[in-house]
Amino acid sequence: MKLPIIAVSLFWASLLLAQTEKPYVSQVWVADNGDGTYKNPIIYSDYSDPDVVRVGDDYFMTASSFNATPGLPILHSKDMVNWKLINHALPLQVPLDTFSIPQHGNGVWAPSIRYHKGEIYIYWGDPDFGIYMVKTKDPYGKWHDPVLVMEGKGLIDACPLFDDNGDAYLVHAYAGSRAGVKSLLSVNKMNPEGTKVLDPGIHVFDGHENHDTVEGSKFYKRNGYYYIFAPAGGVATGWQLVLRSKNIYGPYEEKVVLEQGKTEINGPHQGAWVDTPDGESWFYHFQDVGPVGRIVHLQPMTWENDWPVMGKDLDGNGIGEPVMSYKKPNVGKTYPIETPVETDDFTGFNIGLQWQWSANNNVVWHAKLPGNDYLRLFSIKVPENEPNLWMVPNLLLQKFPAPDFSAETKITLHPEEAESGKTAGLIVMGMDYATLSISHDEKGFFIKQTEAINAVKGSEEKVNDQNRIKSNYAYFKVEVSGPDSTCQFYYSENGKKFKKIGKPFKAREGKWIGAKVGLFSISTQEAKRGGYADVDYFNITK
Repeated sequence: MKLPIIAVSLFWASLLLAQTEKPYVSQVWVADNGDGTYKNPIIYSDYSDPDVVRVGDDYFMTASSFNATPGLPILHSKDMVNWKLINHALPLQVPLDTFSIPQHGNGVWAPSIRYHKGEIYIYWGDPDFGIYMVKTKDPYGKWHDPVLVMEGKGLIDACPLFDDNGDAYLVHAYAGSRAGVKSLLSVNKMNPEGTKVLDPGIHVFDGHENHDTVEGSKFYKRNGYYYIFAPAGGVATGWQLVLRSKNIYGPYEEKVVLEQGKTEINGPHQGAWVDTPDGESWFYHFQDVGPVGRIVHLQPMTWENDWPVMGKDLDGNGIGEPVMSYKKPNVGKTYPIETPVETDDFTGFNIGLQWQWSANNNVVWHAKLPGNDYLRLFSIKVPENEPNLWMVPNLLLQKFPAPDFSAETKITLHPEEAESGKTAGLIVMGMDYATLSISHDEKGFFIKQTEAINAVKGSEEKVNDQNRIKSNYAYFKVEVSGPDSTCQFYYSENGKKFKKIGKPFKAREGKWIGAKVGLFSISTQEAKRGGYADVDYFNITK
């Protein structure tokens, strides 16, 4: 693949800058075995609905981000196994007013990423507003503002195809919760720029009989065939379907190419076909693992009779099954081990890219001043009449990084003039959530461990345990372990001796996402204004 000179220069400059940084290596999950092989998942974190594109010798991944901001994470790799989070393509969700409050489960669904004429494009469906697109010449820099390519309710899982003759097309699926129908795939013609659909579209596949909930459509062209890769059968239990036709509008032949079989990898589907410069084919997909979310796997892929063969056909039925370990893609070179960043010591100019808010960021929620080696979170009043933190927008969260890990932080609370009502702490967030926090009253400061079971349904947060402490700061830790992500909280007044507090809590996923861990700083409605919490660090360890 030859790139325009300007595009090559932009990529080269960005990559040269990135390569001067020391690679981050997680303490809790590394996929690269260091011997020329890798293990799945390659990312044990909730990068749901992943899609990947190759640009020359570089690979770029994006994933669903739903209501969290910034959205549309951008990850980069040189060898398809070691990935670094480098940017977000969507700093704020649109429409801005709609996403100024948490819109759990809404927003950015199943994006696709493509390279065309020196630019990287991302398309995604927002089930309430339609199909959007952003693009850039430099994935490390600013992306263009979103363009509404196709307005409508229930339009999801969109992917473009820029054909050899200059025509452009869009395939997409339907969300039954909004459109009233699902299990259909449609193709629309777009203008050559890919900024607007030109027709109502044509249904090209109906999955109601054999492939219920067909969705997640990805468009490709190879050897004169148009291909639509599409998962079916549901997130946790489904399979990977591939459709092909010599005509973009069909009729399409169908073939199931990847299934769980006798493996432990449930629902292996929805991802990306990617080739190396030397022509190897690989397939990325996700696996739903409950509280941790949808984690990313990489499968070897070959072609037989112009059909893709994914993973290994272990039972001889002609359908591939996922592999847990395999030799790394042949990219002609060995690259350092690297993983998405988790720990943050807050010494940089801003907070790390791993952090996301529960709604569009408001500038008064936090401060990260140059030269200060801490993060300041201001005490923002909880919305009126909210019984718990489910609808609080200023939660600063990151994805679970592995099935077993510890998160530790130090927080200092400054109530300013308020006698009570300011609280800051550590949170494990999902449709159920639990916290460990520092708060105050007229007698001084205290630690409390709380939980809200069925927070999504408006249940009240309750206190499980509470202890007085001598100062306005404390060290907090949560240990997460086991297949059901059991969380146990601890605190310390000196950072050395930690005491168990409260009771074990089973993390629960959010709406279409895995559970998250992070920070919060809040105020009651009645408390005097002001107040803030300073966070010294946030460490993810074994």
